Amino acid sequence: MSTIHYLRLMRPANIITSVADVLAGCAIAGIFSAQHFSVEWWRVLWLCFSTACLYGGGVVFNDVFDAELDQTERPERAIPSGMVSIAQASTLGSVLLLAGIAAAFYCGTIPGLLAAGIAFFALLYNGISKKNAFFGPLNMGVCRGLNLLLGISILVAQLQQSYLTAIVPVIYIFSITLISRGEVHGGDKRNLYIASALYAIVTGIVLNYAFLNGRLVYSAIFLIPFLGMIFAPLLKAIRNPVGKNIGAAVKAGVISLIFLDAAWAATFNSPGVAVLIACLLPLSIWLSKLFAVT
Repeated sequence: MSTIHYLRLMRPANIITSVADVLAGCAIAGIFSAQHFSVEWWRVLWLCFSTACLYGGGVVFNDVFDAELDQTERPERAIPSGMVSIAQASTLGSVLLLAGIAAAFYCGTIPGLLAAGIAFFALLYNGISKKNAFFGPLNMGVCRGLNLLLGISILVAQLQQSYLTAIVPVIYIFSITLISRGEVHGGDKRNLYIASALYAIVTGIVLNYAFLNGRLVYSAIFLIPFLGMIFAPLLKAIRNPVGKNIGAAVKAGVISLIFLDAAWAATFNSPGVAVLIACLLPLSIWLSKLFAVT
């Protein structure tokens, strides 16, 4: 079986955004100060590896659980097209999730528990909550919120001070998942308007943190293109909520998460890391042209 088919299952462009989440969390924790990074850089790499495996495993199981539905709605996917069997995909997803949890535990008990939580909620979403119009999007948001906390947990003491930042990815991914419900058959404009309001709330929360930290200008450098990326396709989808336009809005929402993570890093006094995170965007866009994002 060709490696390319397994990569299709794992959504490589999306995995880049999960790494950006963890780097943003590490920046929020303050790990990139000279004092900490010279000693703890290896843990940053392990947590990036962990989140890549967790995200990859989660989306593989998404296709496993959706195999029957995809026969009708998305026959081009790897499983319904016959390129990968359900057994092969299940094995790949299991290995990835276990590797992600193990890598996080290598960095400490708290990171390991957070990784296990991400795996649990990913499977819960794929197996059960996806079918619920409210709890499905919320479940997906929780996965991303835990992912940001996974990065922050690199300095466990910072979790108590910074755990509320996780509300931003929870709200943001809730919005994207809400939009994505109309990706195949077209969507409800009400959901698109709700997502627009939630996007504005997310931006306002980050700006508030930036203002309190005296980093408003630095954060805005990344938030401005972030807003441009998410609202241009979303407004097009609001005008004409057909599946194609909604799919484009979802794709833009996922990939532009990189700019949101860069804004987090800039907000918490890590401008160099913010630039590094932003540089992941061209890689994610390139991969999105080779592999599906949704």
